[in-house]
Amino acid sequence: MSGSYVQPLVYFFGQGRADGTAGMKDILGGKGAGLAEMTTIGIPVPPGFTIASTLCLTYLESGQFPLRLRTQVENSLQRLEGATGRHFGDRDNPLLVSVRSGAAVSMPGMMETILNLGLNDVTVEGLTRQSGNPAFAWDSYRRFVQMYASVVYDLPKRPFDHLLEERKARCGVERDIDLPADELKALVLDFKSVVAKERGLPFPDEPLDQLWGAIAAVFESWNTRRAIDYRKLHDIPDTMGTAVNIVAMVFGNLGEDSGTGVAFSRDPSTGERVLYGEYLLNAQGEDVVSGVRNPDPIARLREAMPQAYGELDRTARLLERHFRDVQDMEFTIERGKLYMLQTRRGQRSGPAAVRVACEMVDEGLISEEEAVARIPPNDLNQLLHPMIDPDSQLDLLTTGLPASPGAACGTAVFDADRAEELAKGGGAVILVRRETSPEDFHGMVAARAIVTARGGMTSHAAVVARGMGKPCVAGAQALDVDEGAGCFRVGTREIREGEWITVDGATGRVFAGQAALIAPELSGNFNRLMAWADRVRHLRVRCNADTPADAHRGRDFGAEGIGLCRTEHMFFEGRRLEAMREMIVASDTAGRKKALAKLLPMQRGDFEAIFRAMDGFPVCIRLLDPPLHEFLPKEASEIEAMAREMSLEPAKLRRIIDGLTEVNPMLGLRGCRLGIMYPEITEMQVRAIFEAACTVAARKGRVMPEVMVPLTSSVIEFRKQALIVRQISSEVFSERQITVPYVLGTMIELPRAALTADEIAREAQFFSFGTNDLTQTTWGLSRDDAGRFLPMYLENGIIEDDPFQVLDRAGVGKLVQIGCELGRKTRPDLKLGICGEHGGEPASVAFCDELGMNYVSCSPFRVPIARLAAAQSALSERGTMDRTRATV
Repeated sequence: MSGSYVQPLVYFFGQGRADGTAGMKDILGGKGAGLAEMTTIGIPVPPGFTIASTLCLTYLESGQFPLRLRTQVENSLQRLEGATGRHFGDRDNPLLVSVRSGAAVSMPGMMETILNLGLNDVTVEGLTRQSGNPAFAWDSYRRFVQMYASVVYDLPKRPFDHLLEERKARCGVERDIDLPADELKALVLDFKSVVAKERGLPFPDEPLDQLWGAIAAVFESWNTRRAIDYRKLHDIPDTMGTAVNIVAMVFGNLGEDSGTGVAFSRDPSTGERVLYGEYLLNAQGEDVVSGVRNPDPIARLREAMPQAYGELDRTARLLERHFRDVQDMEFTIERGKLYMLQTRRGQRSGPAAVRVACEMVDEGLISEEEAVARIPPNDLNQLLHPMIDPDSQLDLLTTGLPASPGAACGTAVFDADRAEELAKGGGAVILVRRETSPEDFHGMVAARAIVTARGGMTSHAAVVARGMGKPCVAGAQALDVDEGAGCFRVGTREIREGEWITVDGATGRVFAGQAALIAPELSGNFNRLMAWADRVRHLRVRCNADTPADAHRGRDFGAEGIGLCRTEHMFFEGRRLEAMREMIVASDTAGRKKALAKLLPMQRGDFEAIFRAMDGFPVCIRLLDPPLHEFLPKEASEIEAMAREMSLEPAKLRRIIDGLTEVNPMLGLRGCRLGIMYPEITEMQVRAIFEAACTVAARKGRVMPEVMVPLTSSVIEFRKQALIVRQISSEVFSERQITVPYVLGTMIELPRAALTADEIAREAQFFSFGTNDLTQTTWGLSRDDAGRFLPMYLENGIIEDDPFQVLDRAGVGKLVQIGCELGRKTRPDLKLGICGEHGGEPASVAFCDELGMNYVSCSPFRVPIARLAAAQSALSERGTMDRTRATV
C-alpha cells in the first residue's frame, strides 16, 4: 500500500542523536536500547548501530539475510564513517568495530562478542600509524583473529592459547601486552595458519566479509547450549532472539593511560551506595572477565586516573537517576577519555535488592509501590535462610530437587536414631536417606538438612523440612544410598558416615566438604518493605503449621492465621506414636477408643498452644488424612520391636500391616474415608479441638477455629463428617458452658470435588484447595515417582514447568477456577483459600489473587515471599508493575 510504514531493520546512534530509545528493548535488545538512550542524554558513547532482534529468528530459520538488511547496514556504515572520520577497510585511517549480542533480557556472558573487526594485513599498518604504537596494533589484530576463529568458525581456543603461552615463555614475559610488536606480528601469522589448517580456507581479509560472518555468528549464538540452558533457568522465551550491536572501537589497550572495566552504581552484594567493580589498565574488555589478568578494584582507579574516575562516578549517578535503578555498566578509557559501552539494570542479591529499593524511596527516586514491585519475591529466600558464600570453592557431588531452601553443612548420617544421638552430643549432621518416613521425624528434627534419593517437591521429606525451615534436597536420583553400610555413592565416589557434606536447598545441589555459609539477616529495610507490601495487597497470607513452634514462627514472618494444621504430624514421635499404633492394631471400636483416649489430651494441649500463638487469627485444622499404614514400621527388626512393646505375636502384627497395605495408598483408605470408617477418630480429634478452644476462650484468649474435612469427593461424605463435628462441638460447649464460633469446610483435592463444588458448598462454609494432591490426581502423577521422568519432560519442552512447583493453570488451575465459581454460585460468602505448597510460589499466588481467593497458605519461611507476591499481584492489576518494568 502506498505510503505504508515499514519498520527499519537497523537503528543508528551517535553524535548526540539516536533512532531508538530505552523503551525499545524488544527491538534493540537491552544493550542497544541502553546505548541509544545514553547517546540521547549526552553520555559519551562511541557511535554505532543496532540490527533489530526481530531478524534473529528469521535468520536462524532461513540461514539468509534479507536484501534490505544489507542495504541498511551499508548505509549505517557510511553514517558511522561520517561520525568517526574513519573509513571501513581504509589503509590509512581504518574504522574498526565491535560486534556484540544483546537480548531484551540480559544474559551476561551467554552469547558472543567480537572486537577489532576490520583488521587485516593492510589496515593493521594504518592502525599502527594512527596510534604510533605497533605493539598495540598487532596485539589488537591477534585478539581479533583468535576471537573470530572461536566465535565464527567455532574453533577451540586451546591451540591459540598454547601458541601465545609458548611465545611468552620464549620472550620471558608474563603478560600478553609485554610481547614486542614483532612477536605479536608473528603470532598473527601463526593464528591465521591454524585457521587455514582447520578450515581448509584462508582467514577472511575483506572487512565486509568479516562483518557479515560476525553478524551471522552472533545470531547463531542465540542457540548455543549455554544460552539455551540460561534461558530455561531464568524463564526467558526462546522466541525473543538477540539484537546485534556494531559499535566503533575505542581502545583500552593503548597504554597505561587507557583501560577498561565493569562497574555497578551500587554494591550488588550489599546495596551500599558506592561505585563497585573492577578494571584493568592497558587492556580490552575480554581481559577483565576472562581471568587472563587479575583486575583491580574500581576504587584504585581514583588514584590511577582521578579525572576518569570522577567522570565515571558522575556518569553512574546520572544514569541511576535517569533509569531510576542500579546500573551495571561497561566502560573503556582511551588515552584518558571515558566512553560508556553498556548500561543495564544491575543484578543484585536479595539483601541488596531490599536495601536499594528502600534507599531509593528515601532518595525520592521511586515510590513505595515501585519498591515493592521491583523485588523478585524468591530473592527474599536469601534473607530468610543461610546461603553458601559465593566465594567458596565447591566440589559438586550431585543435584536433585530444590525441596526446601537454605544451606547447611554437616557430617553425613544415614539413620534417624544416629542423627539424634550425634546432634545431642553437639554434632552437626545431615540426614541422608533413600526416602524418609514418619519414623525418621526425630532424626529430621536433629539434622541440619535432609537429602533423599527418592521423592519429589511434595514428598514427606520436602514437606516436613519446609515446615521446619530446614534445607532439603529431594529426588537426587544419582545417589546410591546404602543405609546398612552407612554410605552413599555417586558414580565412583563414596561418602561415608562422618564425612562432611554441604547442602544447598535453594538450588538442589549437594557438595562434598564444608562450604562457608553466610548467615541471614533481617534488617529494618526488610520490615519497611513488608509493611509497604501489606498496605497494597488484598490477598491474606497464612502459614502451614503443625506445632506451636511453627505457629510462632509463622506469626514472626507475618502470617495472618494458619491455613493448614496437619494433625497427623502430631502423632509421629514418642508416646504419641505408640498410642496411634495401639489404635491402629486394635481389633474393635472399644480398643480404638481406649487408645484414642490417650491421644486426646496430647492433641488438646497442642491445639491450645497453637490457638494461643495465633491470638485470634484463624486456625484451620485438617482432620486425620494419611493412610494408617504410614504410622506402622516397615523393616523386620522394627516390626519385631513393636510386637514386643504391644505383647503381640510378630506374625499377627505382620498380618495387620499386610492387611493395611494398599496398591495405591494415595487413592485408598485415607482422608474423610478414615473418619467415615472409624468415626471414633473424628470424634476424638473434634473433641480435642473444641475443648482446647473453650479453654483458651475461657481464659479471655481469642480463638477462631476452622475444621477441615480432607479428601472429600462428594457432598454425602462431607455431610457425614460434618454431623460428627456439629454433634461433638455442641456436647463440648454444653459441658464447658461456653460457645466458640467456628466454621466448617473441606479440602478440595480431587477433580470430582472441584466439579461438584456447587453441591458441596451447600454444606461447607469454606474451601481450601489442596493443590499437591489435586495436581497428582489431575495429571495422574505420583509426586514421589514422577522425578524419574519429569526432568526429561522439562528438558524436551513437553511441559513448561514442574506442576508440583508451579501451579498448572491450564489443567489444575482450570479445576480450581471451576471449584471457586461453582462454590460461590451456591454460597456467595464462601471463603476460599489454597494450602498446597503452591501457596508460596509467586506465579501461583498471583493466580489465586486473580480468582478472588481470600487467602493463600504456605510454610512459615515462605510467608514473606507470598506477602510480597500478593502485593505485586495487586499492583499488577493497577498497572504499577508494568510502569516499573518500562523504566528499567
